Formats: sequence, structure tokens, C-alpha cells
Amino acid sequence: MNKLSAIAALACLATGLQAQETWSLRRCIDHAIEHNIDIRQAANMAEQSAVEVNTAKWARLPNLSGGANQSWNWGRTQTAVPDETTGDYSTVYVNTASNGTNMQLSTSIPLFTGLELPNQYALAKLNLKAATADLEKAKEDISINIASAYLQVLFNQELHEVALGQVELSLQQCKRIEGLAGVGKASSAEVADAKARVAQDRMTAVQTENDYRLALLTLSQLIELESPEGFVLESPSTAIAPSPITPPDDIYQTALTGKASIQAAQYRLEGSKRSVRIAQSGYYPQLSLNGSLGTSYYSTINRTFRQQMGDNFSKYLGVSLSIPLFNRLATRNRVRTARLQQENYALQLDNAKKTLYKEIQQAWYNATAAESKYTSSHAAALASEESFRLMTQKFENGKANAVEFNEAKQNLMKAQSDELQAKYDYLFRTKILDFYKGVPIE
Repeated sequence: MNKLSAIAALACLATGLQAQETWSLRRCIDHAIEHNIDIRQAANMAEQSAVEVNTAKWARLPNLSGGANQSWNWGRTQTAVPDETTGDYSTVYVNTASNGTNMQLSTSIPLFTGLELPNQYALAKLNLKAATADLEKAKEDISINIASAYLQVLFNQELHEVALGQVELSLQQCKRIEGLAGVGKASSAEVADAKARVAQDRMTAVQTENDYRLALLTLSQLIELESPEGFVLESPSTAIAPSPITPPDDIYQTALTGKASIQAAQYRLEGSKRSVRIAQSGYYPQLSLNGSLGTSYYSTINRTFRQQMGDNFSKYLGVSLSIPLFNRLATRNRVRTARLQQENYALQLDNAKKTLYKEIQQAWYNATAAESKYTSSHAAALASEESFRLMTQKFENGKANAVEFNEAKQNLMKAQSDELQAKYDYLFRTKILDFYKGVPIE
């Protein structure tokens, strides 16, 4: 029985360790990329574009098709009848039932299509590159969202720890005042105030814990986890060593060559030029080589099926030329439409570049402001810690009252909360700048 209990305990311990497996930011991003529905749809679109490339690649090959036809006839029909004297056949009409079989194998090879086929192949390859860039952009977007949610969880977690520290301080002071009240050095009102402070700090701790759990739930849903149970984040090093922030113009020049949104717009603009050439191919003649093999059998002819298959075997080879003369201005309008689409893609590229520059400018100013805010909040937190330490000494020596002590404690918590918020805001803003510089979010 003891052996079974030990095995059960070890199994429970192993399950608990597995459930508490920590998640790094990189692991969260990788899990979301693998399971996010939007990303999977973008991946399917890229795969579909790859299939279209394969289709366009082999469009120059000859096609091959076969066919067979079987027919039955009743009534007056033409038939061949042999002459009993000469043995020659003559054609007469008789009332009879007949059937016939036709078989054919045909092929067609495009020789010249007004350069439509090579341009379609080039367009398909550009569409594939654009779809791949769209997939990369979807991964970048989810990475940004996860980084924001991840840092929000860490912020709420540390804020909860600060709140728990405040509860511990309040409990210590409450015990001290109760001890003083026991020897007549503190009034019952002071004891009641101390207990109320403990209750308030506990309520704050409960609220910060709820905020932490809600942020954890949001992150777990974002990365497509079924449940946040056992979802624990890795505690990365969040030490901040402010460094010079790269100017926005330099970041923009780097982002122009690396951001997926810009690449997708450029590929689509290049593809629109191919679409214009495809539309213009309608102005040119179309030349193709055609060939076929065929044979037939008729039941009214007095020869066997095998004999007729050989006798009626035919071969065909020809060249087909189609010259467009007038197609009700359809080709001209297709060319106009393609050129308008090209202009739209050029405008989309310009807009994407302007949007990117605005985003980088905003990110740079946000990072600069976050750095200043963190520096000032860090100095304020250090000052508040020193002020609270001195106030604690004065309170313990009876040189300060409970109101002054609680005010100093509240100021300390606010300063620590402000510092935590500024720290994680700075971390997020700098990650955004690194993202625009092409540095993976980790």
C-alpha cells in the first residue's frame, strides 16, 4: 500500500511539474504562429498561389485529349450492298437498324499567344511572393500583439507582488500597534485603523491578482491555448540599460527593404505591369499547331470491326492562325482596366510607405517618451523608498503618527507602480523599434 501511495505521489508531482511548465515570449509567438486561424488562412493563400505558379509554368505544354462516340439509328439509312455479278458495292437506302463507333485522339500546341503565357507565369510568381509577404506580415502582427499581452502579464504580476508587499507591511504594523495597545501605548482607534488598512491593502492585492489572471487569460486566448490552467510565463531579465535610440529616418530606410507590408505592395505593383501585358496580348495574332488521330466503325458496312478500324484510320496535322480584327473594344477596355489597376497598386505602395514612416515616427517618439518617463519614475521610486524608510523609523520611534506613515506607504506603492508601468512601457516601445529594424521579437 505504501508503494502504491509513493507511486501516486510521484505521478501527481510529475503532473504538477508538467502543468507548471513555463512559457517564454518566443514560445508563445511560435505557438500562436502554428495555431492562429488568420495565419493558417494566409498560409493556405500562399499555398494556393504556389499551385497557380505550377499551373502557369506548364501552360506551354501541348494538351492531349481523347474521345469516343457510340450511336444507334433506326429507320431509312444509307448502306453499301455488293453486286452479285461484279462484286462491287453500290449505295442504297433501306429501312434498317444501325450503329456506329467513332474514336479520336487530338492535341494542340500553342506556338504564339502574344506573349500571354510567359507574362502569366511571371505574374503567378509575383503573386506567390506577395502572398508569402502577406503571410509574413500576419506573423509580424501576431508577434506584436503577443509581445504587448506578454509584457502586460508580467507588469500585472509584478504589480501584484508589490501589493502583496504592502499587505505584509500593513500586517507588521497592525501587529505592532496591537502590541502597543496591549501595554496601553496605542488606542483602540489606532488598532481599528490599522486593521482597516490591512483590509484595504488585501482588497488591492485581490484586484491586482484578478488583473493578472485576466491578462494571463487574454494572452492564452491570443496564442490559441484551450485553457490558461497551468499557463505560467517565464520570468525574463527585465533589467533596463537605456541606450541611444536610433533616429526614425535611419530606421525607416532599414524598414523599407525588410518589412513585409512594403514587399507585398511592391510585388503587386510589379504584377500589375504583367497584367497590362497580358491584356495587350489580345491585340496580337494567336498561332497554334493542331493534330489528331481518328477512326470509325459502321454496322451497315459489310466488314468486321477490326477491318474498319484499320480502313477508316485518319491522321490530321494543321496550323491554326487567329487574327483579332474587331472584338467590340473588349481588348482595349481590358488594357485600360489593367492600367487603372496598376495605378491603384502604385498608390497603395506610396500609402504603405507613408504609413510605415508615420508608424516609425510614432514609435520613436513613444520610445523616447517612455525612456524619459522610466528615468524619472525610477528616481521617484528610489526617493519614495528612502522617504518610507525614514518615515518607518520615525513611526517606530513615536515621532510620526499612523496617518503620516500610511501616506508614505501609499506614496511608495504609487511610485513603485508608476515605475513598473514605465519599465514595461519602455520595454515594449523598444521592442517595437527593434521590430522595424528587422530584429525578431523574442
